[in-house]
Amino acid sequence: MHDTHSTDVLEEIPGPIEFNAEELERVARVKALYPDPKSAIMPVLWMAQKKWGWLSTGVMRYVAELTNLPYSHVFGVASFYTMYFKKPMGKYHVQVCTNVSCMLRGGEKLYDRVAQRYGIGHNQRTPDGKFSLEEVECMGACGGAPMIVINEDYHENVTAEQLDRLLDGLQ
Repeated sequence: MHDTHSTDVLEEIPGPIEFNAEELERVARVKALYPDPKSAIMPVLWMAQKKWGWLSTGVMRYVAELTNLPYSHVFGVASFYTMYFKKPMGKYHVQVCTNVSCMLRGGEKLYDRVAQRYGIGHNQRTPDGKFSLEEVECMGACGGAPMIVINEDYHENVTAEQLDRLLDGLQ
């Protein structure tokens, strides 16, 4: 198994950290869906990650303010779920499943292929910021193993040749 330890936030988002009026309205609608503000953390964190690309300490503090919750609670949620990035990732974020079904059908070889191609490892990005790589445990598509995701595009039954074509298409 590859190194799956997360790294600490070393950078901060440049510029002001604030949602615009339309985004704040969306946050209010999300919060109104739930009787407890804790329930709104995940969708608001997702909105923040979509806007800024990752969740810096400042962004997580901002989400804590918006949800009227302690920063430690927001940080705990963001740290628990691997879908939330605590550092900048590449323009193209490649996730490769290496859990049992995917591993048995070549997932680890696909992961190694991407790592070797770009010279990066788990949760690292290329120096130009174009690609990042993440080894994930399960994507819930064991019948389509091996599985990869590039940003939010899911690909099942991926062969080495298909992986190369997908990555070549991003160049």
